[in-house]
Amino acid sequence: MKKRSIIFLLLITLLCVSVLSAKTIELKFWTHEDPNRKEIEMRYIQEFQKMYPDVVIKRVEYSSTKIQELILTAFAANEGPDIFNMSIEDEYAYIVNGRVAPVNPKAAGYTSLKAIYAEYMQGMLDPVTFEGNLYGLPLEITNWCIFLNKKVFRDAGLNPEKDYPKTWEDVVALSEKIAIRKGDIVQRRGFDFRYPYYLVEMVPLVEQLGGKLVSDDGKTAIINDEAWIKFLKFMGDFGPKGRNLGSPTYQAARKLFNNDNNDIAMCSSGLYQIARIKADNQKFFDSNEWMVIPFPQFKNAVRNVPGKYYGHYYMVNAQKPKETQEMAWKFIGYMLSHAEEYLEKVAIIQPKLSLINSKLFKSYPYSDVFLSDLQKAEVVFYQANSAKIQKHIEEAVQSVMFGNKTPEEALKILKQKAQESLDEGRDM
Repeated sequence: MKKRSIIFLLLITLLCVSVLSAKTIELKFWTHEDPNRKEIEMRYIQEFQKMYPDVVIKRVEYSSTKIQELILTAFAANEGPDIFNMSIEDEYAYIVNGRVAPVNPKAAGYTSLKAIYAEYMQGMLDPVTFEGNLYGLPLEITNWCIFLNKKVFRDAGLNPEKDYPKTWEDVVALSEKIAIRKGDIVQRRGFDFRYPYYLVEMVPLVEQLGGKLVSDDGKTAIINDEAWIKFLKFMGDFGPKGRNLGSPTYQAARKLFNNDNNDIAMCSSGLYQIARIKADNQKFFDSNEWMVIPFPQFKNAVRNVPGKYYGHYYMVNAQKPKETQEMAWKFIGYMLSHAEEYLEKVAIIQPKLSLINSKLFKSYPYSDVFLSDLQKAEVVFYQANSAKIQKHIEEAVQSVMFGNKTPEEALKILKQKAQESLDEGRDM
């Protein structure tokens, strides 16, 4: 009898454990690396789990380039994370292919879908709006300006307050003056591009010259051959087979800038760079020896085009159970309810009207420079195959920079590949 009682109690215990386990919701949250953001988001996770004891959130971060590959592989195996974020040009394919769930307004803390749109700057939710549904909420909207090290300028005999570049021709001329070389190796660069981000940074150069990536009706890729040839010649002249001012093979300019080791004068980056300077090099941050200037234009620019803006949008896996999706949107809503802290500690902009109009935003270093460019900027090209098209541009630019192709040869290949990928993406 005693033995039966023990067995019965064990069964009851196991049943209770299984019931409790069944109620537990585990959220896999994948995001890109950002040490500053990790700190506050781990705190948000702890706070949220206290409010919802039956929820377990596992935050995993990857590099901005690695996460693209890993998420693609995970979704292909039906094992995608519950919550993830990438730049919109990489995320949009997940919307059109039905891989992500529509936003749940009430779970995210809103009375309605209309209330969500009313909270954000005009147009900032357009990239995640598809067939009347909203599929993501922005962690950040980012545009790039130019960060400048004043000490490097002065070391090269330049006055940073007066001699800073206004045009791309200025960038080249100043980079020539600033460059220190040892043979073919550039030991100190004036400026260098963010080479993985051709859609954000380099398509604007083409547009300044009168060209387009895609026609207004969205059917034709690579508009105005003359503008594209000028752009490719410019990049070829800038690179190692030209004036040898910069190269994709060199250490990334943005990461090098924060070291303040007299090895680079300028880099392109977003407002978030300010928080990273502070985290990486407090002395440099406090020194007043850096500044931010607008995105340059060509002297004979046809259009005044700043860098494109892009967004990292939180999305939820449509393959997960409804209760998991609902809890995911609750957590996303909780994280995004801290817009001012994200700005203050991480220097990223949630495009909420309340934040843009706040005293904090207006007092933040160089926020006026970024906002001025942002208000003129267009969103980065996004389409089901935008990542492929970006790769085609990369191949064209690098083939000219390294002397493998003439601009004319590179453009011919680019037009063909870009058109094929554009057509393929439109059919998805």
